Amino acid sequence: MAQRKRTTDEIKKRDFLKMSELAELNNVRYSTIKFYAELGLLPFEQQGKRLAKYYPIKEASQRLKDILKLREKGQTIPDIINSLIKK
Repeated sequence: MAQRKRTTDEIKKRDFLKMSELAELNNVRYSTIKFYAELGLLPFEQQGKRLAKYYPIKEASQRLKDILKLREKGQTIPDIINSLIKK
């Protein structure tokens, strides 16, 4: 049986989000979250038998906003990685 999709209000009340929920909450594509997660730029925890990734809503959303601001300023991905790792 498929799970019912959570509403935006339900998503905002949670401490940890799935990748798709983080994308929806921040109005970005799923592939954007996946790309930055694979680069190690988004904080996550692995939970459950399948070790699914769950993203802390506040930290991951703020980091994503920081990344997007840097991209708007024209910074490259390697520049962003360097600047965020130094934080």
